[in-house]
Amino acid sequence: MAKSNLQSKEDMQASDTVEVSGNRLKSFIERVERLEEEKKALAEDIRDVYGEAKSSGFEPKIMRKIVSLRKANLEKRREEQELLDLYMAALGMVE
Repeated sequence: MAKSNLQSKEDMQASDTVEVSGNRLKSFIERVERLEEEKKALAEDIRDVYGEAKSSGFEPKIMRKIVSLRKANLEKRREEQELLDLYMAALGMVE
């Protein structure tokens, strides 16, 4: 009978561990879901800003490029620009 009590105790501990892990996992999943909703709302807000800028006469495609360039560090931007200039010259696209 001592062996069955031992098994029962181990089963209870395993059950508690699964329940705690399940609760913790559920908490993580719910946090991710909330953040995904916030991300969706932010993406809509960004689209709205670009739409507003377009209606004011600005070009959203160029604005997106500027936002991308501002994220990159100065050295990387210079390197990309130099390569772009080199490739354009090689293709005869330079004025």
